[in-house]
Amino acid sequence: MYYYLTLNQYECMREVVFSRNNESKWKEIEQYLSGNRRATADELADYYIQINDDLSYAKTFYPDSNLVSYLNKIALSLHRKIYKNKKEKKSRIKHFWKYEVPMAMREGHRELLYSFIVFIVAIAVGVFSSMYDDSFVRLILGDSYVNMTLNNIDEGDPMGVYRSHSQGGMFFGIAINNVRVSFMAFAFGIMSSVMTGYILFQNGIMVGAFQYFFIQKGLGWISFSTIFLHGALELSAIVIAGAAGMIIGNSWMFPGTYSRTTSLAMGSKRALKIIVGLVPVFIIAAVIESFVTRLYQDMPSILRSAIILISFAWVLYYFVWLPIKLERDGVAFEEK
Repeated sequence: MYYYLTLNQYECMREVVFSRNNESKWKEIEQYLSGNRRATADELADYYIQINDDLSYAKTFYPDSNLVSYLNKIALSLHRKIYKNKKEKKSRIKHFWKYEVPMAMREGHRELLYSFIVFIVAIAVGVFSSMYDDSFVRLILGDSYVNMTLNNIDEGDPMGVYRSHSQGGMFFGIAINNVRVSFMAFAFGIMSSVMTGYILFQNGIMVGAFQYFFIQKGLGWISFSTIFLHGALELSAIVIAGAAGMIIGNSWMFPGTYSRTTSLAMGSKRALKIIVGLVPVFIIAAVIESFVTRLYQDMPSILRSAIILISFAWVLYYFVWLPIKLERDGVAFEEK
């Protein structure tokens, strides 16, 4: 009899310790359910996984405890809260672009910084390699492209490559290429963040070598102001897609307290939202390159500069500033 009471007391002590260790988390979930706290979609997923794990543990070790009833009640309430609006609303698309994409990006700002650094370093490598090795540009861009561009420069039309295709064919070709490069940066993250970094580095070196080639010919500003009419969006999309790829890679390489499968699923969902958010960027960049860059290369420098600055400003607003603002304001955490 003494042993039986001691065992019961030991089990009660374990239950108390378990409750104390998780009490703050349960209270946090209760605050969300009562409307006193907001949560992102990923936080809701975390809550749902954690509360069900705790419920399973309690059912296993404390099946007759009031704790099981308490956790079961929270789990059911959370389930209803998550799935009560499962039917799509008419405002779903608006909500996606206004809140979900920016907040997915907010959670990937660290990866965005890494992606940007890799790309900038690669551009610098491309520039300096071209400075100290005359054959580097041909190695990176290919003899045919370099020879064609040199011929265009001799004919007084250095950007003539943009006039060599029909508008419609050029639009679809550019759009497909932009999507291909960005998708590679995104998809290679499933192998590792390093592979995404490799794609970014490869493209950054090409950009650096390309720009220095024109600088060397005394055409740096003409090249920059022409190419960045579309390049401001195009290159930004590659960097952002690289961030999405790194999110996937980091999610399974560094899962934290989650299983690799769970962490990968969460990271992939976040990254996919970012890639979908880039679709308008791909389209606008292709339109500018196919029609504006191709047909209006002689536009005033101030107009070119305005288009470039507006493009960069929009990218910074939507993918950097807006996510931070939404997080600070709490608006992005409201359920829709």
